[in-house]
Formats: sequence, structure tokens, C-alpha cells
Amino acid sequence: MVAFVATGRVPEVTFKTRVRDESVGGPNPYRWQDLTTSDIFAGKKVVVFSLPGAFTPTCSSNHLPRYEELYEEFKAHGVDAIVCVSVNDAFVMFQWGQKVGAKNVFLLPDGNGEFTRKMGMLVDKSNLGFGMRSWRYSMLVDDGNIEKIFVEPDFGDNCPIDPFEVSDADTMMAYLKGTEAAGVSEPRLAFVG
Repeated sequence: MVAFVATGRVPEVTFKTRVRDESVGGPNPYRWQDLTTSDIFAGKKVVVFSLPGAFTPTCSSNHLPRYEELYEEFKAHGVDAIVCVSVNDAFVMFQWGQKVGAKNVFLLPDGNGEFTRKMGMLVDKSNLGFGMRSWRYSMLVDDGNIEKIFVEPDFGDNCPIDPFEVSDADTMMAYLKGTEAAGVSEPRLAFVG
């Protein structure tokens, strides 16, 4: 297994995204748009958090909703954007965002897992029937440079648990404030399934 990237620059990749475009017409006015690492990170301070999958319990009840909830506070601390990365395709990420009510966090599909693999965060979750997915982590990226990264413990393939202790919104906010993290907040949304 490749060790994860702890410092340095975020990897250069091209993400396959879908964007609304009224010129497309019809009942589904969306088109494909490539976004590069530079498009997302150049000249910006960005909080990134990555998770195993859309529509999964912790990701849907706490991880994404809490970053969404603290969005304005992150902005007040100099963050230009919050990006959620998952090894899911653009269609899944769009539908998940609709279901959870994400309005501020940009849901970035890493459908081929290229960014996640180059970050050293691609793990096998075949024990859950997920295949290859991202390990849960968060990072503060300044103009493409990784300033701080929080990686969940027990990193590895087919981990029998899903640790959620340090990649949460409150830990990242504490880092930005220069204070001690108080721990993961309670879930914000109920999850059924």
C-alpha cells in the first residue's frame, strides 16, 4: 500500500464533472465539464474532505452536513471553498447533494479514483462490497500546497470499522482558529438504510 501524501502539492488530475447549462435545452440541461486540479486550487485557500461514499451513513448524517453547516464560519476564517471528494461518479454526487441538501460544499466526483490514488488514500473496501474507495481524511490546501492534513486512524484495506475522529468539520475549524479540537459533533441528519 502506498503511503499517503502528508505534505507537498495536491496531485494534478482532471475531474469529470457535470454542470448546468441552459443552452443544452430540454428537461436535463447538463453537460460534461473537465475541471483540473489547478481550476480548483490555484490561488485559493480550500478545505477538502474526502469520504468513502455518497449515500453512506456517517458521510450523509454528519461529515457533509456539518461542513455545510459551518460554511460561513469557514469563509470568515479565509477559506475560499470547501470541497468534498469521493470515489463516485458525477451523477451519484449530484443526486447525493440533492438528497442531503448541499448548497455550499462543492461535491467533486473522483469517479476513476485518480486523485485519491495519487493522494495515497485509495483503499480496498471490498469487505463492504464497495470496491476501491477513498480513506476518510480532510486537508487545508493553500494555492495547491497541502498546509495541514487530518487522516483517520487505522488506514488500510478492508478496515472493519469506519473511523471518524479527525476529518470532521469541527477539527478543521479548531485548526483554523488555533484552538484544541473538542471532538466530532453529533450527527446533523438522520440516516435510514
